[in-house]
Amino acid sequence: MTSPSTTTTATKPLQRLALHSTSTCASQAAAYGKCILATYTDVKKDACAEQFAEFGKCLRTAMKRKW
Repeated sequence: MTSPSTTTTATKPLQRLALHSTSTCASQAAAYGKCILATYTDVKKDACAEQFAEFGKCLRTAMKRKW
């Protein structure tokens, strides 16, 4: 069984990701979402790669982590 402090520590990165993906990187997320919505009936590899890359870059910058 995990202690509350362990659970809180484990969820912090996920909370930060959720915060940045909905506030800091909202425009990039919206552009990626629009691309997915426009192409979901005709799925092709890398159809929205450019928008996904921009969204990922924004998240990495916002979270100050280099993956």
